[in-house]
Amino acid sequence: MSDAPAPRPRAHRRAWIWWSAAALVLLLVLAGVWIAVRALLAKGELEAAVPVAERVQASLLAGDAAAASADAADLADRTASAASLTGDPIWRAAEVLPWLGPNLRTMRVLAASVDDAARDAIQPLAAEVDALGPAVFAPEGGALDLAPLEAAREPVAAAAASVAHAREAVDAVAGHDVIGPLAEARERVAGLLGQADDGLDALDRALRLVPPMLGEAGPRNILVLVQNPAELRSTGGIPGSLLVIRTEGGAFELAGQASASEVGRFDPPVGELDTESRALWGENPTRYLHDVAFLPDFAKGAAIAREMWAGHTGVAVDSVVAVDPVVLALVLEATGPVAMPGGEELTADNAVRVLLQDVYARYPDPAAQDAYFAAAAQAVVARLAAGGVDPQKLLTALVRAGEERRIFVWNTDPAEQDVIAGTGIAGGLPGGPTGGGTGGDASTAAFGVYLNDLTGSKMDTYLHVEIASGTRVCRGDGLARSEVQVTLENTAPADAATSLPEYVTGGGAFGVPAGEISTSVHVYGEPGAYNLGVLAASTGEPVGYHPTSDAGYTLSKIVVQLAPGERASYRFGFLAGAPGVVETAVQATPTGGTIGRGTLALACDSPYGEE
Repeated sequence: MSDAPAPRPRAHRRAWIWWSAAALVLLLVLAGVWIAVRALLAKGELEAAVPVAERVQASLLAGDAAAASADAADLADRTASAASLTGDPIWRAAEVLPWLGPNLRTMRVLAASVDDAARDAIQPLAAEVDALGPAVFAPEGGALDLAPLEAAREPVAAAAASVAHAREAVDAVAGHDVIGPLAEARERVAGLLGQADDGLDALDRALRLVPPMLGEAGPRNILVLVQNPAELRSTGGIPGSLLVIRTEGGAFELAGQASASEVGRFDPPVGELDTESRALWGENPTRYLHDVAFLPDFAKGAAIAREMWAGHTGVAVDSVVAVDPVVLALVLEATGPVAMPGGEELTADNAVRVLLQDVYARYPDPAAQDAYFAAAAQAVVARLAAGGVDPQKLLTALVRAGEERRIFVWNTDPAEQDVIAGTGIAGGLPGGPTGGGTGGDASTAAFGVYLNDLTGSKMDTYLHVEIASGTRVCRGDGLARSEVQVTLENTAPADAATSLPEYVTGGGAFGVPAGEISTSVHVYGEPGAYNLGVLAASTGEPVGYHPTSDAGYTLSKIVVQLAPGERASYRFGFLAGAPGVVETAVQATPTGGTIGRGTLALACDSPYGEE
């Protein structure tokens, strides 16, 4: 029998534990090295991908098929590599670690999102750039070829959905606390995806809306209201000139025109306004086509205008579109000058001045003025139909007109109207389901500033407007106080009463002395907001105002009357109906000029003061 000592199990167990711990540490070190190396490689790929994505975007806009395809392939290779480097099981397992996890998760989401966008959106669009370039929106020979637009619908819709999904994924990690360089990369990628998402969304809507409106399924009639901001109305200006454009199979032609004065008064009224609208605007919007634009919700006024046109002409229209002289000027940048009666040329540089000022000096007779406006609109339509239009400039003009709320569209077909719901061209109330603005973002308080002439004149050419807004949370319940400051200035010459034509000044016919400008200012807060009143910005003293509501919106109304050279500024206060508001967005009546925009820095220790 052997005298050897028995083995000691505890010693073996300790050795096994130490070896296991050492192996685990080694594995963790190797995993850390693995993640670090792959992170550096992925970072390099993402950094290299961003400028490539910017080049692709520029190539797509320019319609450069060769450059777009080459850059799209390069982008796809880089994003695929970045996604592969950040998508393995070791990387994902490490995402649960404190501090390190949010950084890894953010990098993986960035890589995967740009890869999805590159593969499912950018590459397919680059392959179709010839069919999707700006030229497809340029008419030739009085028609727009609808076939390329119809063929592009599905690929563009798929690309738009892919980019929107990628944007949502990046937005989901926007709040992660990550290191500085990664935060900068996240911001840059979010910006690129945001631009791409907005652009593709607009293109997708255009491809679904333009062919039907151009008679894809049969003849269409479009009533065009040319709004004149020399006499302001909520949606832009008094609809003085009216056109009917007939479309079919992509072809379009001017089929009729008239002035709002010719349409005349309707008795009994056309349609019926709800109680709030009638209290705000009276019955004039249902009696005079001139006044349908008092209603700040374009769809309401457009539906009434359609019925008035049908009552006057017997022609039922399928769509109503509103534009103003600034839109005509923007379009002239794409078409080039057009000839007017008498040999004058209307150009992008002189159109606004001629249509808002010179016409009244040359033609005292309102009928002659209306005839000139009609001739201008007819000339622009004819020039568009003739072809040879710069497509890039035309698209740029239409985009800018939409951004400045100078073009609105309403369709009788609900499905077509749904295409533009939530966009600026729907002309809805601020932040609402048809109005655009904030798109329902609860962190943004949406306001509307609507201006209407009470002078009965064309003096608003001389009305300069500035708008500033701000918000701040000072209350324990988290409700934000927001303010909108509206500044108006009469820039007419001191001797306007005698130097300007009576048709421009109004001649005191409505109780406003010649040369002065009287304006009603309606500021709409968002639904659920509390009205805090109106103060004179210069003194902080309360001013008389009319608090009321419209379609669920809280609003304040004041009337401002200014002599030449006078300037007045007012602050409209509102308290949010729910916590979470951190910024403001304001949509406003477009004028014949540029509205000055600014930001108010509010102070908590002074309810209406600034820091």
